Amino acid sequence: MTKGIVITGTDTGIGKTVFSAGLAGLLDGFYWKPVQSGLDEETDSEAVTRLSGLPAGRVLPEVYRLKTPLSPHRSAEIDGIAIEAAKLSLPELPGPLIIEGAGGVMVPLNRQTRFIDIFREWQLPVILCARTGLGTINHTLLSIEALRARAIPLIGVAFIGEEMADSQRTIAEFGNVRQLGRLPYLDPLTSKTLREAMVSGFDLSPIARGQ
Repeated sequence: MTKGIVITGTDTGIGKTVFSAGLAGLLDGFYWKPVQSGLDEETDSEAVTRLSGLPAGRVLPEVYRLKTPLSPHRSAEIDGIAIEAAKLSLPELPGPLIIEGAGGVMVPLNRQTRFIDIFREWQLPVILCARTGLGTINHTLLSIEALRARAIPLIGVAFIGEEMADSQRTIAEFGNVRQLGRLPYLDPLTSKTLREAMVSGFDLSPIARGQ
């Protein structure tokens, strides 16, 4: 079992927090979102606590909690905070850690550093979450190229949304990337329905191997 997996996305609001919650629960691991932008509504860590079924203490506290729901670099500036990449060091834990980035791979943390720069430093395997709707082919293939250009290990793509078989196939073929599965939109969305959808929709073997 790999010790850590990074969950990133092609964009914001595509469902990677729900996927992260489901994966952390299935792996009986830990969850960590080091930077949270926006505190007025349920935070991603709170959502994972509610949906993952993980015991208390398995959802780690954020390093930075920023008030405004904007890109972290701008939200931090508004809050008068300087995000320091050196503070985002990986914790040592007795089980697998699911780490969720903010938004897409190129989201800035400050005026010098993007999330993808941190991913390159960590050298942990990455799962790229992609919506199945219009525009996903372009956004996903660009994200795959950006990760590979920096030699960041990519386990595969997790699709989120209603099935779009041709788009999913096209991304897999042009990106030469593994389709890990698809998480449909769930109504109701509960820890039970999420776990069932993850079990039926994904092959965990490549994820557990981290390759």
